[in-house]
Amino acid sequence: MKQSTSEKVGQLLIVLLLILLCVSVLYPFLYMLAISLNVGSDAAKGGVYLWPRKFTLYNFQVVLGNSVIQHSYLITIARTIIGTVSGLLITLLAAFGLSYRVLPLRRTLLGYVLITMLFNGGLIPFYIQLHELSLLNSFWVYIVPSAFSAWNMFVMMKFIQGIPDALVESAEIDGAHPFRVLWSIILPLSKPMLAALGLFTGVFHWNDWFAGAFFISDQNLIPVQTFLQQLLSAQDMSTVLGSNNNIEALARGSMMANVTLMSIKMAVVMVSALPILCVYPFLQKYFVKGVLIGSVKG
Repeated sequence: MKQSTSEKVGQLLIVLLLILLCVSVLYPFLYMLAISLNVGSDAAKGGVYLWPRKFTLYNFQVVLGNSVIQHSYLITIARTIIGTVSGLLITLLAAFGLSYRVLPLRRTLLGYVLITMLFNGGLIPFYIQLHELSLLNSFWVYIVPSAFSAWNMFVMMKFIQGIPDALVESAEIDGAHPFRVLWSIILPLSKPMLAALGLFTGVFHWNDWFAGAFFISDQNLIPVQTFLQQLLSAQDMSTVLGSNNNIEALARGSMMANVTLMSIKMAVVMVSALPILCVYPFLQKYFVKGVLIGSVKG
């Protein structure tokens, strides 16, 4: 069908708007990448925007050779894996149980979960609760409080309720118990939704700095995002270098004369952001499919 002039102009404006949006999103990332790959002393002179003027990997060598960053990276990876797996497991089990309409007190339980989704006691009562549970200054403060998400549970429950009842009923007639139904029918059909929720949960755990900043005082337990938050407010290189022997060896070399605090900050930003950006394309097809299915079923 032939488009009118107004429709062509409208589409052109939409394309230009999307291009402008993409540029506004990509430019800060490319700028930080250029600074992280540029000699720090040269970047401090200005004029580096999209491409490094004097290419170097010294900034990443300093960052990846720092024992503090290495340990915070391990904390973040462990937190993301354990937190995502436990969150999906609890969400799936809760959603599957509450999807049974004959479950006793089902409406009461759903109402209770909904209340926790809409209201909370605030930060101070939450802090006191973590203290009473002995979770403060512990690795499990990253896992236990966020192991259950009411929103994820409701989305998952709506998806499970959209699965034809005939599949579940046929399995139950054949003698399958609920866990068999969950493993053989619900779980295989829920992979797109689990991938979407897993991506949400994983990104949350990877990007969260708040818990490490307020609930952890042991520097050996902070995640990389909390370290980055501390680094961005640092005024000297001591926060970055610490007491790592390898870094001290670098500091005695000529390369450290070309490294600045800003170049180190940009390198840490890249190191903390690139892994999740590399994982996202592999889950994108499941993410889009899961979101579309959830929107239709909801």
